[in-house]
Amino acid sequence: MNKTFRGKLSIGLAVFALFSSSGFAAEIIPLSGTQPLTLNGDIASNLVAGVDRFLLRELEKSVDGRDKFWKRDFSSEEAYNRSIATNRARLSHILGVRDARKPFDGPELVGTTAQPALVGRGAGYEVFAVRWAAFGDVHGEGLLCLPAGRKAVADVVAIPDCEQTPEQLLGLMDGVAESSQFARRLAESGCRVLVPVLIDRSMGPHKGRAKLTGREFVYRSAYELGRHLVGYEVQKVLAAVDWFDKERGSQGKVGVFGYGEGGLLALYASALDSRINATSVSGYFDDRRDIWQGPIDRNIFGLLEQFGDAELASMVAPRLLIIEACQSPEGTVTGNGGGAPAKLVTPELERVKKEVERARELVKGCDPKPRIELIINNDGHGPCGSSEALEIFLKGLAPEAKLADTGKAPEHFRQKFDPKPRQEAQLHEIDRHNQWLLTESGYTREEFLKKLDTSSLEKYEQSAAPYRKFFYEEVIGHFETPVLAPNVRSRTYYESNSLTCYEVAMDVYPDVIAYGLLLVPKGIKPGEKRPVVVCQHGLEGRPQDTIGEPGKGYYSAFSTKLAERGFVTFAPQNLYIFGDRFRTLQRKANPLKKTLYSIITPQHQQIVDWLETLPFVDPKRIAFYGLSYGGKTAMRVPALVTEYCLSICSADFNEWVWKNASTRSGYSYVWGGEYEIFEFDLGSTFNYAEMAALIAPRPFMVERGHFDGVAPDETVGYEYAKIRRLYSARLKIPERTEIEWFVGPHSINGQGTYKFLHKQLSWPEP
Repeated sequence: MNKTFRGKLSIGLAVFALFSSSGFAAEIIPLSGTQPLTLNGDIASNLVAGVDRFLLRELEKSVDGRDKFWKRDFSSEEAYNRSIATNRARLSHILGVRDARKPFDGPELVGTTAQPALVGRGAGYEVFAVRWAAFGDVHGEGLLCLPAGRKAVADVVAIPDCEQTPEQLLGLMDGVAESSQFARRLAESGCRVLVPVLIDRSMGPHKGRAKLTGREFVYRSAYELGRHLVGYEVQKVLAAVDWFDKERGSQGKVGVFGYGEGGLLALYASALDSRINATSVSGYFDDRRDIWQGPIDRNIFGLLEQFGDAELASMVAPRLLIIEACQSPEGTVTGNGGGAPAKLVTPELERVKKEVERARELVKGCDPKPRIELIINNDGHGPCGSSEALEIFLKGLAPEAKLADTGKAPEHFRQKFDPKPRQEAQLHEIDRHNQWLLTESGYTREEFLKKLDTSSLEKYEQSAAPYRKFFYEEVIGHFETPVLAPNVRSRTYYESNSLTCYEVAMDVYPDVIAYGLLLVPKGIKPGEKRPVVVCQHGLEGRPQDTIGEPGKGYYSAFSTKLAERGFVTFAPQNLYIFGDRFRTLQRKANPLKKTLYSIITPQHQQIVDWLETLPFVDPKRIAFYGLSYGGKTAMRVPALVTEYCLSICSADFNEWVWKNASTRSGYSYVWGGEYEIFEFDLGSTFNYAEMAALIAPRPFMVERGHFDGVAPDETVGYEYAKIRRLYSARLKIPERTEIEWFVGPHSINGQGTYKFLHKQLSWPEP
C-alpha cells in the first residue's frame, strides 16, 4: 500500500504511520528501470535466512575444493613430507603456532617443603609433578611418569580431555573410569608418560567478570592476535616432543595418545610434526563441516579451506594413526553467561567411517603404505582407551613391549591436592602472553605495512593495492562464487513533500540478496546528477531506523535529513540482526576463511554498481556514513569497495585490536556477548588506522561523542592521530580527513559530518 504524506508532517510521525513491508497491497509502483518488488514478510529475516542457506551449502561443498591446495608426491616418505610442507606451514599459521618454542634440559620438578614433587607411585613407575618451558613465558604443566628401575620402552604424551585432570587419567584421583585410564596403562607398560594440563571449560567469571568458559576466555584475545588456544596447547605438546627427541635421539620413539580435546591436539600435533611416530585419536575424529556447532574455542579461521580430519590424517601418513570411535565428551554451552552457544556430541559412527575411508583414499599411493587403523568400541559408544587401541599404539612404538594388565591403583601422596590453582595459573600464563602480544602488535603492523609508498599519491595507491588484496582475501575473506545479475526490484515505501522513499532488493549470490531504502529528493532536474550518501545502521538495526523511526533517536533520522539537504541516500539492511541467528553466520563463515563481511562487501558492491547506473546519480560521488556497527562497516567496506569516494565512521572508531583483545580494559569485547566480533589476526595486520590507510587518499572522517561508551577519548585520539599523520604529514592532503568531537553519547551528531559531506561531495549547504 503506497503511503502519501501531504502537508508538513514531522519525520517521526510520518514513519510511525508506516505499515511494515508485509502490509503492501496489490498496487506496486517501482522505481523506473526496476522490476516490481513483491517480497512480503520481514525482509531482513528473509535476508539473514538466505545467507544462512548459502553458507551451509558452501560448508557442504568445502571438501570438493580442497584438492587444489595439495600436491602430494608419494615417491618416498621424504618426498611426501616435502610435498606437504606448504600445507603444514598453512596449518601452523591458522593455528597460531608462530612463537618460537624454548629448549630446556628437562622438565622442572614442582614441589615445596610441604609437598615434594614425587606425588604418586604405581606398579613399576613413579609420578612427579612437573612443568616445562613451551614458548614465551608460557609453560606446560602436568604429571610425568618415570619407569622405576628400568629403561623406558617409549616416550608418550598422554593428553586428557580438557575436562579431565592428569591425576584422573592416572587413577590418582576419581573422575575417569579405570578402563579409560590410558596414561596409567602406558606407564604400567614401561613407557615414560607425560600428561599435560589443558585449559578447561569451567564457566567463569574469569578475571572477576568474564562469564565464559576458560577456553573461550583465552581464545578471544588469542584469535584477534593471530594465535589460538589450540595452537598454544599444541605448542606445549610439541615442546615435550622436543625434549623427548633431544634426550633419546634417533633411538627412541615418541607417541601421542589423546581423548576428546586431547584427541584434537594429538591429531593437530602429529599433522605438524613428523617426529611423532605413533598417534591415537580417541573420541574426536569426524567430518568437520558442522564445526560451527561445537565450542567456539575450536573455531579455526580457514580450516575447511584445506583441512578436514581426513586431510589432517593424511599429514600423519605414513606413520601409524589409530582412530578410536568411542563415546566422546558430551555437553552443551548455553551462552547465557555471554559466551557462544555450543554442543559436544559423540560423532555418528558412519560419519567416522566415511572420514577414515576418505583419509585412506587420500594417501593410497603412499610408499611405505600408511597405517590408518580404525578401532570401533561398542558401535562407537564404548569407553575410550580400549585395550585394542592401546596394544596397536604400544606395538607401533616398541614392538617387543607388552601391554600390562591394569594393576593396583597408584598411591597418591597429596590427598588434599586441589587442581584449581594450577588451572588458574595455566590460564593466567596464556592470558599474560596474549596481553604481551597486544602490546607488541602495533610494531608488528608497522612492519607489515612498511611497503606503503607515500612519496606521491600515485605511488601510494599503487603500493596500497596489494595490501587491499591481502585484506580482502586473507582477513575479510572473498568468495569465488560469481555475483549474480542484480535483478533489481523496488516499490514505493512512502512519499513526502520533499522526497520519495523506495524499498529496493537485488540479488547478490544464490539465496543472498541486498535490501534497503532509497530516498530520492524531489525536484531533481532532467540530466542532473546528485551525490549519494549510503547511510548504514548499527547492531540489531534496520534501514527504517535511519529514516526516523520513533525510539531510534540516536540515528537522528540521518538518511532522511541528508535527503532533505539534496543528497540521494540509500540505507542498506546489514546482516547483524536477530542475535544468535546472525552470530552463527560468522561461525559458519570462519572455517571457510570467510567472515560476515565476505557477504556484506559484495552486497555493497552490488548496491554501488546499481546506484552508479541511476540517471540522477553522479557515480563519482557516492559516500558511506555508518553508525556503531555501521561504523565498523565504514572501516571495512569502503577499504574494499573503492567506488565509495569517502567514508565516515561514527560511534565506533577506536583502537580496535585493543578493544577486542584487552583483558584489562572495561571497554573490551572480551567481557561481552558479541562472540562474533573477533576477527582472526587483525593484531598482526589491520587495526583501524591501517584500514583507513586502505581508504586513503579518499576522504575519511570520524564522528565521536565524548560520552560514547564504545571507548575512551584517549584511545580514539591515539588511533586517529596515526591517520591524521598519514593524510597531513605524509600524503600532504590534510583537507581530506577530520575528526569531530562533540559532547554527546553513542549517536549521529550530524554537524561536522554534514559539513564534511557537503564539502567533499561538492554539494551546497542549505
